[in-house]
Amino acid sequence: MTRTMRGLRGESTRPVRVKGIRIGHSTAPDGSTGVTVVLFHAPAPVVVDVRGGASCTYDTASLTVEATFGRRWAIFFAGGSIFGLDAGRGIRTALLSTGAGVRPFQNPNRVVQISGATLFDLPGAEGPITDYLPLGFDAVAHASGSRVAVGRVGAGAGAMVGKYLGRARAMPGGTGYASGRLPGMGSTCALVVLNSVGAIRDPKSGQWLAGARGPSKKIVPPDASRFGRPRDVARGTNLVLVVTETSLDRRGLYRLAQQAHDGLARAVVPSHTATDGDVAFAASIFDRAGPVRERYPGATADRVGAYAAELVAEAAAVAVRSTPR
Repeated sequence: MTRTMRGLRGESTRPVRVKGIRIGHSTAPDGSTGVTVVLFHAPAPVVVDVRGGASCTYDTASLTVEATFGRRWAIFFAGGSIFGLDAGRGIRTALLSTGAGVRPFQNPNRVVQISGATLFDLPGAEGPITDYLPLGFDAVAHASGSRVAVGRVGAGAGAMVGKYLGRARAMPGGTGYASGRLPGMGSTCALVVLNSVGAIRDPKSGQWLAGARGPSKKIVPPDASRFGRPRDVARGTNLVLVVTETSLDRRGLYRLAQQAHDGLARAVVPSHTATDGDVAFAASIFDRAGPVRERYPGATADRVGAYAAELVAEAAAVAVRSTPR
């Protein structure tokens, strides 16, 4: 009942590069919504930072800085608003079938801890809602550690951006990905799904890449006087996951999640609005080389975070550049 987007049918793809993760997409048959999942080879420490005023999340309360059990086997993003949270069960079922999980407190049952967040892409007319459970299962089944498809795939399949003049004038959003390597600190990547109220700007040139269309079909730049005026209330959400190979403690991961939001704000104008559900996750795949010696407390998190902000902004640009205009 699903069609899986694997980058094998002409979609744009990007190299994953970060070791120890696999990324999978699954898209509904009509292309209107989907699920994206990032799988870790072993439970990874994850921290979350929620900045939007209308988030819809799955088991994120235990991903605070002071969390006791803040490790996850997977992070997922989905469309469907609250319905999209059902993807979590499909993902968990798929992971359990592979033998993943731990037996907590000497209990004989295996538990697979996952977290995620969803965006609002529900259809404009009343009718059947997509079943996200099989989409979640399918995304796991087709996850890859080599390349990831970008554009109108997975959680970004039904996303729209630039809703500050109403949904009718918005442009397609999508899923973006960027990665790179810092000397001596391993690789870092950023996965972004854009479904924003705001417009998308190239962080390097300042050019508007996507946003609300005017009568001439050109992008109308956002300004404060236009927000909150459309008859149809603008509903958005931008979802971000940053994964690094550098060893960071939970406090460092929180800094990383905060700076991921900084990168989002460079590309999405405005971001973190009252009707955006902006959420950023940060995870560490511990580098076998061990902790990096720091010149001052927090220096490692600062360096990786500054780089991650650049990657998030780049991934946002990739998301809309990989979609039809």
